[in-house]
Amino acid sequence: MQPTDVEVLTTGLELATGTVVLLVLAGFLAGWVDAVVGGGGLVQLPALLLVPGITPVQALATNKLASIMGTSTSAVTYYRRVRPDLRTAVPMGLAALAGAAGGAALAVLLPAQAIRVVVLVALVAVFGYTVARPAVGRTTALRWSGRQHLGAACLLGAAIGVYDGLVGPGTGTFLVIGLVALMGYAFLEASAKAKIVNALTNLGALLVFVPQGAPLWGLGLLVGAANVAGAYLGSRMAIARGSAFVRVVFLVVVGGLILRLAGDVVGG
Repeated sequence: MQPTDVEVLTTGLELATGTVVLLVLAGFLAGWVDAVVGGGGLVQLPALLLVPGITPVQALATNKLASIMGTSTSAVTYYRRVRPDLRTAVPMGLAALAGAAGGAALAVLLPAQAIRVVVLVALVAVFGYTVARPAVGRTTALRWSGRQHLGAACLLGAAIGVYDGLVGPGTGTFLVIGLVALMGYAFLEASAKAKIVNALTNLGALLVFVPQGAPLWGLGLLVGAANVAGAYLGSRMAIARGSAFVRVVFLVVVGGLILRLAGDVVGG
């Protein structure tokens, strides 16, 4: 081990101090972004892929380990202050979990490039719609009630779960998009529900990854601790500043997601 290297807990990885600092900062920023509007994986996963010697599967699994720590923290924080309706959030999350498993199975059958093009077009449309309609998401005005509301939530959760299994980046952001544009929630309430659903999809992924021995526990706990700190701060800021603040962050994150997917499409 070089003097400038750090052995990360029990993983056996020897990382340069600068790499450890980068991972901690990425985990903190990812937790903050995820807590406000979702999409923290756009920051955290690429940082993990820079770790020397890590495989893509290990990076994905370690990202899920760190993410579930942050999403659980923000979900609890939101629940204590915003009190999202669990009668909608939990069934929606279970549907998303099942959809993610189905999406992972479909991933081997469908060309990912074609899926990215469709998602990119949808994101551009959503970005333009949100900019053109500044009143969208300021207040909650549900489009359905009773069984229709629950059915729509479960269908939305399953569809986004399939996307999570097929493509992955920006799942939390898509949850917020769906809850605001389709269900009629305000941005703040949508973010609160999205955290509960996202925690369940992360759990579903870990149920597959852990038996395979894919997560690097020491690295995941290190990044996860930073993710927890960012998630706590982000959820407190979103609650304090309200839906207008969440909307601004939403547009920034969606813009980043558009650039990321456009790069994937152009680069093949």
